[in-house]
Amino acid sequence: MNWWTKSDVSHLILLNKPFNVLCQFTDSEGRPTLADFVPIPNVYAAGRLDYDSEGLVILTDAGWLQHQIAEPKHKLPKTYWVQVERTPDEAALSQLARGVTLNDGDTLPAKVSVIDPPPIWERDPPIRFRKSVPTAWLEMEIVEGRKRQIRRMTAAVGYPTLRLIRQAIGQWKLEDMKPGEWREMPCPHNVGELNKLMGENRTRTRTDKRG
Repeated sequence: MNWWTKSDVSHLILLNKPFNVLCQFTDSEGRPTLADFVPIPNVYAAGRLDYDSEGLVILTDAGWLQHQIAEPKHKLPKTYWVQVERTPDEAALSQLARGVTLNDGDTLPAKVSVIDPPPIWERDPPIRFRKSVPTAWLEMEIVEGRKRQIRRMTAAVGYPTLRLIRQAIGQWKLEDMKPGEWREMPCPHNVGELNKLMGENRTRTRTDKRG
């Protein structure tokens, strides 16, 4: 029996979800899903990541842990690397930091800064560059989980998102995982253990490549 098939073990999986992969395990239209990358049965994504977004997804078979990670009321911060058209000015950055008004109401304040291009993989397919329009990278941290929230926030201040990568959820980070790679972390048994685990870096790594 493989180590990941033991029914008495709760799992906490970090996956680097590739671009254009559904954040679910089945699809009636035959599009790529999490099942193409993670062979562990009975785990589910704790929260969503859009089809056209990339980066960190947490999967677990522990229902209480899914709730703690996915529910906005627990205010677990999520950090994104965001490539936008043009370089945001201070007014736009300040507006993002204060919160912006979307069609479903005002967002909570975000932590935001302009960063150097992060050390990431080439996307397939690449984004569409316009020679006359420069791009910039932002690091944004939010504690909400509205549909396409980051994209809507940057568009609202005049800087459309070209590429979106979730880099961290709480203290769990992508680190050196490539698209489609996954890593198993120690799974806590309760909220107290979760809070303690958030500061630990122990990992147990497995990589599965799509065939």
